[in-house]
Amino acid sequence: MQIKVGIVGTSFGAEFIPLFRAHPDVRAVCIADLLPERLRYAQDLYGALETFASLDEMLQGDVDAVCIFTQRWTHAPLALQCLRAGKHVYSAVPAAITLEEIAALIETVKTTGQIYMLGETSYYAPTALYCREKFARGEFGHFVYGEAEYLHDMSHGFYEAYQWANGEAWKKFASFPPMLYPTHTVSMIVATTNARLTRVSCLGYRDREADGIFDRAVSAWQNDFSNATALFRSADGGMARTNEFRRIGWSETERCASARLSVYGTLASYEEQGNSKIWCSRETEVVEDVTAQLLCKPAMDAPDATEQAWHDPRSGYASVHPRARLPRAFLGLPNRHEGAHQFLVDDFVRACVTLKLPPNHVWQAARYNAPGIVAHESARREGESLPIPDFGDAPV
Repeated sequence: MQIKVGIVGTSFGAEFIPLFRAHPDVRAVCIADLLPERLRYAQDLYGALETFASLDEMLQGDVDAVCIFTQRWTHAPLALQCLRAGKHVYSAVPAAITLEEIAALIETVKTTGQIYMLGETSYYAPTALYCREKFARGEFGHFVYGEAEYLHDMSHGFYEAYQWANGEAWKKFASFPPMLYPTHTVSMIVATTNARLTRVSCLGYRDREADGIFDRAVSAWQNDFSNATALFRSADGGMARTNEFRRIGWSETERCASARLSVYGTLASYEEQGNSKIWCSRETEVVEDVTAQLLCKPAMDAPDATEQAWHDPRSGYASVHPRARLPRAFLGLPNRHEGAHQFLVDDFVRACVTLKLPPNHVWQAARYNAPGIVAHESARREGESLPIPDFGDAPV
């Protein structure tokens, strides 16, 4: 069986066109966007593609699955539309921006039987893979505390993205609340421990910049928080802290990721110390610097390995990536976000073809997104401790 994939939103979405085209279980790729210049942009990059002027138009065709790369607050409504039209859905993060949207996604997946997958890139970050494997083997012992950060200053690409999508009204939407985009951090902790986050207290940093973005009078969300820090309780009795920062003196480089993780257990811990990644065991008093094995490098057997490295030094693979499971046709193709893109595409296509749940299914998406939604409300209440609803487990 092969599927036809439709990509909606061709700014970030265009990066996935060559991967879906190359997958042996995909027979065709088409694209849709409300902005004609974005369709031309994708065509200029990747050649002739079937195009649609809207998602509505695309859904009238013969696509089997739709990948949503539109603006953050539109993901849930569009995903619901696609699921109800009988299409499988891959959604960029976040899955939703309200608890009601999360509940609707889960119910719609149940009633339609369609595949839903969240394209959370941090799930395949080398640090997340390393900690997940160590935890599954029991090497951490009991979970005590985890901390994760997503450090992405507005000036590093966000201005341009919002301007291109929203024109003169871009400042109205650029104030998207940081905790409504929580999945890069929350997912690394939740996917490691497999325990949901149950309660949160969050504080927000009211923006002080003069560019007028995080201005309550301008913001579509009446939001003036550019940074937020949340403290969580987890279902296994542990604790976690996440930072979502959009005004921060931090520049992503080859050795300094914008998404960072540390996990502390009763037997051992993994900690990111500046540019170093350290594994420390209590029983053996072993301190191991694992930085080199968690650094992404281009695949040296790729035809354009040197050129690929020059374009994006964090594109490629780390030694912990399970490269052997990927289609051979992916070799030499882009693999950004610390080696995540190829694995996410393969997860989704396999799920559509086999009708088996992918790792980041809708119930897992709820556990990645709901904590941030409640955290934002806590910040609005100046840190009030609030419960995080449980949306249940995936069916066996």
